Amino acid sequence: MAADVDKKPTEDGSRITPQSEHRSPGSGSWISKALWTLLVVGAVPLLAFGIKYYQDAQLLKRHEESIRTLGAEGLFLFSSLDTDHDLYLSPEEFKPIAEKLTGITPPVDFEEEVTHDPNGETLILEAKMQPLLLDSMTKSKDGFLGVSHSSLNGLRSWKSPAVPSSSFSASQFRAFLPPKNKVDVGDTWWVIPSELNIFTGYLPNNRYHPPSPKGNKEVLIHSLLNMFHPRPFIKSRFAPQGTVACIRASNDFYYDIVFRIHAEFQLNDVPDFPFWFTPGQFTGNIILSKDASHVRHFQLYVPNDRSLNVDMEWLYGASESSNMEVDIGYLPQLELQSTGPSTPSVIMDEEGNIIDSRDASREPIQFVFEDIHWTSELSRQEATRRLDVTFYPFKRVSYLPFSEAFERAEAENKLVHSILLWGALDDQSC
Repeated sequence: MAADVDKKPTEDGSRITPQSEHRSPGSGSWISKALWTLLVVGAVPLLAFGIKYYQDAQLLKRHEESIRTLGAEGLFLFSSLDTDHDLYLSPEEFKPIAEKLTGITPPVDFEEEVTHDPNGETLILEAKMQPLLLDSMTKSKDGFLGVSHSSLNGLRSWKSPAVPSSSFSASQFRAFLPPKNKVDVGDTWWVIPSELNIFTGYLPNNRYHPPSPKGNKEVLIHSLLNMFHPRPFIKSRFAPQGTVACIRASNDFYYDIVFRIHAEFQLNDVPDFPFWFTPGQFTGNIILSKDASHVRHFQLYVPNDRSLNVDMEWLYGASESSNMEVDIGYLPQLELQSTGPSTPSVIMDEEGNIIDSRDASREPIQFVFEDIHWTSELSRQEATRRLDVTFYPFKRVSYLPFSEAFERAEAENKLVHSILLWGALDDQSC
């Protein structure tokens, strides 16, 4: 009887218990939402996997269609333009072909104009040079038999830097700062991008004077190389071409940036025929503040750790089809080095009043610089390797000395591919 008292009839005559009366009206919907949430969470990775699988399948299908349509050699040419490897050519990727067919080069990308602060810091660079050893050239073995004396005029007379010392504004070296999407240690980027590919071919040989540099970056590289010789070409005729940089180390205020430049010099002038002097590479590093207001250190040089480090080519005529001689040799030293950190010409107090200034008649201003401690860094060797790979993608594969190669081949059960070179494969003195 007591149990019946607690039961209340509903409008349709059914009864409910106290337990069902006190149940939360939203409990059923909460359970339903939780189940749907679990289903969605579980479905997201499956959906992502499905999309990735579909994209890979479509890419493989397009690759197979490309092979059937173009053949292996045609696909190789297509891939040289398809920089993002999506098997489609964007207008930017097609640009080299358009320039080749039309002969029209679009204007270069706009570079932000750098305004030089007259009271900003100044960096002094000194150039050092030991001329090429003529007896390192192959042609020297027979006393340069058959080589006209006038062909080597520029080479024989180039004994010292054109500008032994020069002053630069620290802000000019902003050209070496990384772009906004390349700020991590180990990142590489093109300071001066290469304009050569399989379709554009190479630049002409019958030239004496370099084109005017365009933009702050080209102007700086040209000014630096101009300290060595008055006719630097910051874009070499053949690949590799351009300038690449890599962040070796970083902290809150400074970068240590390693760079590699491929450029060349024209040593002869009219009436002598062109003589091209192409170092295997220029390399170096710069330590500068992240706002480019201060440069702690700068060095640029031609590596001299190989027995041959310069390629030379000279023409026997003024036309592009003229006969050409080729040789390689050894350059002991070609180097730019900062004499010290960049320094301001004036010192101001907090209110902008000049309290000291650089004056030729007085003792130079003395500065004390704090030590730089890096919060993140790579070895110089690893940073150099990353530059190499950017210029030469084939270096993703390890190239080893004979003894190491055979040990690795035995350990990995692989064959050895032996390559014999006259010079180096990964610079221009080959």
